[in-house]
Amino acid sequence: MYTYEGMVAETVSYRGHSGDLIEAYGARPLGPQPTAGVVVIHHRPGWDTWTKEVVRKLAHNGYAAVAPHLYCRFGPGSPDDVAATARNAGGVSDEQVIGDVKGSIEYLKSIPNHNGKVGVIGFCSGGRHSYLVACTLPNIDAAVDCWGGNVILHDTDASGRQPAQVLDLTKDLSSPLLGIFGNDDQNPSIDDVNRTEQELKKLNKSYEFHRYDGAGHGFFATDRPGYRPEQAVDGWSQVFAFYDRYLKAGTPALVATA
Repeated sequence: MYTYEGMVAETVSYRGHSGDLIEAYGARPLGPQPTAGVVVIHHRPGWDTWTKEVVRKLAHNGYAAVAPHLYCRFGPGSPDDVAATARNAGGVSDEQVIGDVKGSIEYLKSIPNHNGKVGVIGFCSGGRHSYLVACTLPNIDAAVDCWGGNVILHDTDASGRQPAQVLDLTKDLSSPLLGIFGNDDQNPSIDDVNRTEQELKKLNKSYEFHRYDGAGHGFFATDRPGYRPEQAVDGWSQVFAFYDRYLKAGTPALVATA
């Protein structure tokens, strides 16, 4: 896997849900090579420093990446303060996330040398969102769900912000899906991951799941106590192998895994 020492990384703005002008953090490798895009959907703690590190990591590995600030409508203020306000208000609606990701895809496709392919990756609540948009938007070529909680809802969402039982949308999944999970996690639990895998198998969807012993929720995040370096290194290798397969030139046809 070739890595790129030069990149452009910056805060950008573009239109998201309902035509709102939203803030995002983007990075892309320098050079004339054809480049696929990846939308990074941040975790429930918000549009934080680690999310921006993920964007740069993707650019370093040859992808144009952008992370929309899903909580920016709760600002202005520091990312931490805005995230706290958003969480206290119950978070963001599924409808808004879908619109903001759609705008992010359009932004990535406008970047020079874009090769026409776009993936998504999400962490925690963003993992659920990644699964959601892969079942909702038609122009996603590869989706990664990193420990997305509430793909299976166990309690009714009284706020109406997450009306979808995302697992029920699996029939509409139109891209290959990679799942990364820690076996010590409680949301999603091992049983939740098993049920999700059963649904993917039943519907003959293209997917692969990787589960890690000794890891819980958020084990990629280097700034959190749950960080597990050995499992994270292997997990990232799976992410890049998956994206290289489906987003680089010469991508094979979609084939279901049994």
